[in-house]
Amino acid sequence: MRPQRLLTTRPKQTEASGGRIFVTHPAISHKTALFLWSLEFEQSTRSNQASRIEIASMAVENPILPVKGKKNVLITSALPYVNNVPHLGNVVGSVLSADVYSRFSKLRDRPTLYICGTDEYGTATETKALETGQTPKELCDEFHVKHKEIYDWFEIGFDYFGRTSTQKQTEIVQDIFLKLHENDFLEERTTKQPYCEKHDSFLADRFVEGTCPKCNYDDARGDQCDKCGSLLDPFELINPRCKVDGATPVPRDTTHVFIRLEKLQPEIDKWFQDAHKKYGWPQNGVSITQSWLTKGLEPRSITRDLKWGVPVPLPGYEKKVIYVWFDACIGYPSITANYTDKWEQWWKNPDDVTLYQFMGKDNVPFHTVIFPGSEIGTGYKWTLLNHLSTTEYLNYENGKFSKSRGIGVFGNQAREVGLSPSVWRYYLLSNRPETSDTQFEWQAFQLANNSELLANFGNFVNRIVKFVNAKLDGVVPEFNPSYKDDTFDFPAWTETVNGLLKEYVDLMEKVHIRAGVKAFMEISREGNNLLQGRLDNANLAENPERTHTTIGLALNLCHLLASYYLYHALSWPQLSFVAVDVSRPRKGPYDYPKIVGYVLAKMEEEPTDGVQHGHITSLSVMRTHRRLGIAEKLMRQSQLAMVETFQAKYVSLHVRVSNVAARHLYEDTLRFRNEKTESKYYADGEDAFSMRLDLDDVAELAKRYADEEEDKEKDEGKKTTNGGDATIKSEGVDEGEAVGEVGRDPEADGGKERKIKVAVGRGLGVGDLVEKDESKH
Repeated sequence: MRPQRLLTTRPKQTEASGGRIFVTHPAISHKTALFLWSLEFEQSTRSNQASRIEIASMAVENPILPVKGKKNVLITSALPYVNNVPHLGNVVGSVLSADVYSRFSKLRDRPTLYICGTDEYGTATETKALETGQTPKELCDEFHVKHKEIYDWFEIGFDYFGRTSTQKQTEIVQDIFLKLHENDFLEERTTKQPYCEKHDSFLADRFVEGTCPKCNYDDARGDQCDKCGSLLDPFELINPRCKVDGATPVPRDTTHVFIRLEKLQPEIDKWFQDAHKKYGWPQNGVSITQSWLTKGLEPRSITRDLKWGVPVPLPGYEKKVIYVWFDACIGYPSITANYTDKWEQWWKNPDDVTLYQFMGKDNVPFHTVIFPGSEIGTGYKWTLLNHLSTTEYLNYENGKFSKSRGIGVFGNQAREVGLSPSVWRYYLLSNRPETSDTQFEWQAFQLANNSELLANFGNFVNRIVKFVNAKLDGVVPEFNPSYKDDTFDFPAWTETVNGLLKEYVDLMEKVHIRAGVKAFMEISREGNNLLQGRLDNANLAENPERTHTTIGLALNLCHLLASYYLYHALSWPQLSFVAVDVSRPRKGPYDYPKIVGYVLAKMEEEPTDGVQHGHITSLSVMRTHRRLGIAEKLMRQSQLAMVETFQAKYVSLHVRVSNVAARHLYEDTLRFRNEKTESKYYADGEDAFSMRLDLDDVAELAKRYADEEEDKEKDEGKKTTNGGDATIKSEGVDEGEAVGEVGRDPEADGGKERKIKVAVGRGLGVGDLVEKDESKH
């Protein structure tokens, strides 16, 4: 039987209260070998996965729809262009940020629909298809799957992830186009367009490259400069060249349809002024939009001489298509129309629906000028943008992400590193470029995990849950939330936490996600302050009422963290065990021991073979400590947890074919068997051995191990009764299994040799655990 959660009752949240931390006394539960947050989030992750809809061409049976009288929230993230793999900046700038707010909104009991999909029409697709020798449709099919796989790995909880190359897209785009034509917001113009004489074809703007006349960036496109964000005309470029063959394009006459933005400007301006003031848009979104309006809107061409796109529904335009920057944003309602036939309840219902849109700053004009202008021009009662959430750029180690130059971390590479998506999500959210550019730096990435997730959040949750499991048999004790004590002001602590929670909720309502993450880490720090000096065997024996209050409040705080923070920031449950140097006494509350080895493992949520099993994602032991058998101890504990908690039947892992030492460890020492070789498994193209270890024998070992632990606890109880030391060995460090001593301590006084004692136990927190030097704060 799977263990139940320590806390079985979710606090009732209301719009007005902002949430409180107290819950009613829960029922007695079974002991659990996992952290409370893992079990709590396992439920939310499954619920989230159940809401995901596989891409289909027909509407779903039970769609999420607005509810009269409730705050109905419609969320979109900028449609990722299909011809490339998204990098971390793309992830945090749109889909991850939107996912976080979607989860938050659903937790607030609001009917919420999160829509996204791949943007598939346009010049870039045709260009990429020419390079790969595919048809545009074949290219889109391939990259649509790649995008979905990456977002699934990042645990992005779309309610529907669709695409723009659908019949619904054609129908809705052409309807808007014809309505604009009927209302006299379109006009026909004969213009000069770049023409490549070398391959005898008109060139769409993106097929022309050159130097930006505004900022001198030498890799600007004919429609937009990625460096300064200026929208361009291809003839403005300095030294223009054809993207296909490098030839210099020449101007030739061609006829196209233009949308008369200057005629729509008064209504666009009025809507913009009302929306950004009422809903508090970020400054970059306001500035970019205002600069367009101040300069004065001009007619812009919305058709192109291409084959791949929505056909222009006018006679004489049979060989032209509607341009992607006009039709891309219309993908939001068309994707919703593929999700439900009742899509207009979301998109033509401004009185009952609030629209949130997430994007990087380079996408702002399309969402704040062109798309709303097109909607206004139809005369339909559209749900227009209310809340705009934009980001600046996430750079890479003081440079820009570049797929062509191999600079940065892309979605598939992040997945192949072997770390939990939780670690990536946390770092990206805490480093979200909300008001200025930020950097992805590997050292900062490691520090965020070790010093924030590990030392703060993971340490708090692990300490309290492990103590309750070990000392109270997993039962939440009776406690009085109003208990007062001379040594600690419990009511004041509660008010502090509720004040931080209100701050967090207020920040999230304003979509200040980065600040929200910071505020919630402050709540976790309050948890550590609560436990400081009040959670040990001596306090439990000598002052049980105060200790029970400490435990009750701390567990409720764990529940709060699981309910609010982990629900939208982290992902699937993970098992982590570490080997640490416990020979040094702690010098302060944040003086954590050095980690000398770790193992990370996870349970496969939806195993392809239908058999419950675990997977080792990472195992590492410092070279100077390997002779102690730490790897074997770490693996044994992770396997025991898999069997005890999840009834796992086997555990799997991958190892590089070239890593002879690792193969020896897994095959000869740990008795894994090599099942097959997976070609080009790693990002650098190296093959991997896929290994497996059956866990039938571990089940018996688990029972024996549990009996040993019970006997050990009884012995400790006798020591306490006889006046022995009943305190936890070291606050912030789990009581682990000693595995030996090693080497000399180079920092020992006078250079004398001092043996370093190593223990193996439950990890201090979540994510990747790497070697961490002792630090003084």
